[in-house]
Amino acid sequence: MRAIIQSAYGAPRDVLRIGEAPMPVPAADEVLVRVRAASVHPDVWHVVRGWPLILRLMGSGVRRPRSLIPGTDMAGVVESVGSAVTKFCPGDEVFGETTRGTQWNNGRAYAEFVTVPADVLVFKPANATFEQAAAVPTAGLIALQIVQRKGGIKAGQTVLVNGAGGGVGALALQIAKAHGATVTAVDSASKLDLLRSLGADHVIDYKAEDFTRSGKRHDLVFDIPGNHSVSALRRAIAPGGGYVLIAHDQYGTKGGRVFGKGIPRFLKLLVLSRFHRELRFSGTRTPKAKSMAHLAELLAAGNLTPVIGKTFPLEETAAAIHA
Repeated sequence: MRAIIQSAYGAPRDVLRIGEAPMPVPAADEVLVRVRAASVHPDVWHVVRGWPLILRLMGSGVRRPRSLIPGTDMAGVVESVGSAVTKFCPGDEVFGETTRGTQWNNGRAYAEFVTVPADVLVFKPANATFEQAAAVPTAGLIALQIVQRKGGIKAGQTVLVNGAGGGVGALALQIAKAHGATVTAVDSASKLDLLRSLGADHVIDYKAEDFTRSGKRHDLVFDIPGNHSVSALRRAIAPGGGYVLIAHDQYGTKGGRVFGKGIPRFLKLLVLSRFHRELRFSGTRTPKAKSMAHLAELLAAGNLTPVIGKTFPLEETAAAIHA
């Protein structure tokens, strides 16, 4: 089969090439999927680039990737199933991540076929295209943290999504709206019309207004870029409210080479959360299968519309990641 092969860590255009790979064979609990679409997201860039270095110790491989075919998020058609699989059969349209664990390793999605554990796959709703479904898994699983805090989101509560115009932010905005929240979306001026079309009740151009100085407080601040100090953020959180940090490294432009931006910031929050209740994440760890089922339900109900910026053929994967 044709597949994208990663020879080493480095810039996508230097280390990725189109090549031939053996056809995968599903284990007893796996499904073989003919890939119709596979998406690009920041975690793919990190594993291709090998940055920050700590990620290499978290599963991707120290000197070079353990798996030579990148990609984790895909949608496609079931080709065959393992002997223990009863949920799916050939011809079913499905989507999901290709791994049970974290996204910080190559999941072999950038190929014509991929084997996937059956318990993390879900049926693709008929009203979603393969491209839309493939754009959901990783970003959607991260965005679901917006409702996985203890108590979840209640109708009428106020949520602010900082960085709402990206892959995670756009889904978080829509998930919050689907659960009855009033949502304020923060991003650049060029994305404000898009955010309104996705359901944002209020929009803020981050260059024109600092939401931490507006005097408004929110029941939850969902922070993707992590570009404000903790003391500033506390001004934007209502008494009894909460805070969720994602901490995007912005493709290596933020944070150190060894630990990146997110890990040091999360450790700082862990310490500060002992003194500030609103910084504690008191949610439950939801199994991936259950979270994927929730995302599929939101897609089927029309409450989740992934934004597709551009599509690329398989042989232009390096250009897609670079873009």
